[in-house]
Amino acid sequence: MPQLSLHSPLGPLTLSEEDGKIVALDWGRGRDQEETPLLLRARAMLDRYFDGEPECFDLPLAPFGTPWRQRVWEALRRVPYGTTVTYQDLARQAGGSPRAIGGAMAANPIPILIPCHRVFGKTGLGGYSGAGGLDDKRALLILEGVELG
Repeated sequence: MPQLSLHSPLGPLTLSEEDGKIVALDWGRGRDQEETPLLLRARAMLDRYFDGEPECFDLPLAPFGTPWRQRVWEALRRVPYGTTVTYQDLARQAGGSPRAIGGAMAANPIPILIPCHRVFGKTGLGGYSGAGGLDDKRALLILEGVELG
C-alpha cells in the first residue's frame, strides 16, 4: 500500500492509498514512502490547507466502514470549510443518534479530509480522535477561521 508523509502544524501525518483512492490519514510518519500521483496531489492540497488556503479536498476516498458510517462520512464531506455542524445535525441527515454519530467520528480513518473536526456537541467541542485530541481539533478550527467563543 503506497504511503506518503507530510509535515503539518499537528506533527507528521501519513496518507495511505489503495486501488487509486485515499484510505487513511494517520498521525505520525510512515516507514515506507512512495510518491504516487494521488498521494502527491493530496499532500499538496493538505500543504495549502495548512498554509491557510480553503480546500474542498475533492479527492477519491475509500474509508473502510459500515454502509451507515459511509453515509455519515459522505454527509460530513459536504460541510464547507470554516463551518461546523452538530452531532444532531448529522444524525438528521444520515440517520441514527448523536451518540452513534460520535462513534462514526471516532472511527473516521481519514480525518481532516473527512472533516470530523467540524462536528460539535450541543454544549461544546465534543471529542477528537487525532493524536493531540481537542488541541488538534481547536487548531484545525482556528485555521479555518471558526470562532471558538
